[in-house]
Amino acid sequence: MRIDDVRRCKRMFTSKDVARIAGVSQSTVSYVMTGKRPISEETRKRVQAAIEQLSYQPNAGAQALASSRTRVIALVVPVGGDLGNQGVVPFLETITQCAREADYDVLLVTADEGAAGLTRLDGRSLCDAIVMMVIAAQDERIPVIPLLRVPVVLLGVPDDPSGLYCVDIDFTQAGRLAVEELVGTGHRRIVVIGHPPHTLARGNSFVGQFQRGVDEAATAAGIRTGLVQLPESTPSGARIVVDRALSTAERPDGLIVPHTSAIPHVLAALRRRGLVPGRDISVVGHCTDSAAEEMEPAVTNVSHAPREISRRAMRTLFALLDDEGANPPPFGVELVPARLTRRETTVNVSHP
Repeated sequence: MRIDDVRRCKRMFTSKDVARIAGVSQSTVSYVMTGKRPISEETRKRVQAAIEQLSYQPNAGAQALASSRTRVIALVVPVGGDLGNQGVVPFLETITQCAREADYDVLLVTADEGAAGLTRLDGRSLCDAIVMMVIAAQDERIPVIPLLRVPVVLLGVPDDPSGLYCVDIDFTQAGRLAVEELVGTGHRRIVVIGHPPHTLARGNSFVGQFQRGVDEAATAAGIRTGLVQLPESTPSGARIVVDRALSTAERPDGLIVPHTSAIPHVLAALRRRGLVPGRDISVVGHCTDSAAEEMEPAVTNVSHAPREISRRAMRTLFALLDDEGANPPPFGVELVPARLTRRETTVNVSHP
């Protein structure tokens, strides 16, 4: 048989052929490929072996016609990035990987389209579901969501999450952990380096949630914390905010930096003033573990778990997309627990 004939035969194989060789039903083949049902490891291996034997590739067009689905998930990403370019990447990578494993493609949509962008995606049947990143406390897009025909999962939690599917890190717990780390190592004069104006202007919900945790932990410890706003997340902005923080009546012995991209600038600004983080003053950042480990010195951090958040959000999304429509998950908020790791920027403080 000629190579062209073999290729033509391969293109004609269907999931029915895969099911016949694997000795399973067509629905089982579908569940293995989409991950929508738990399948035993032995069965999954048989199906995968049959797929490889036939070089089977599902016909996306035929699947869409048969199921009235696009096999596309729209991901609404922030513009200008409070997360920064590096901060967005783990979300994009994980969501894309989860989608690919379930035989879906991802369509990137910028958040500046607002509520009109969601309506357009739904009205033109461009996707089967929507994932939204970076949610405002009073997000103007929220009222549109119940009107959409496609399911929506939020990576973030607005002030009123009723009737929504939300997944995020527990920012309130993160704020508490940062204060508890400093209080537990003897610090009593703690200053939070607040987010820059553009983040505050957007009303992002995580800002208030983190500060709420800081305030709760400080009250429990019987101390007060200061707050100095970052003018901009740049080296010069960090120098300004560090100068302001250190010029307060009670010079702080510990700083909390919840804005990820500002952490290395704050460390540099402290060194510029002759202060060694982890020796002369403590710094706790809110960032991913990998980012904390790469900084100089390695930063004590409260974890921000973008990959775990993304995986859980996609798990919820696929449950909502279940073909059978059986027992969709209840509306609600799923919070990934925050975790603190002590590194080189914590110093034990003794008070007279």
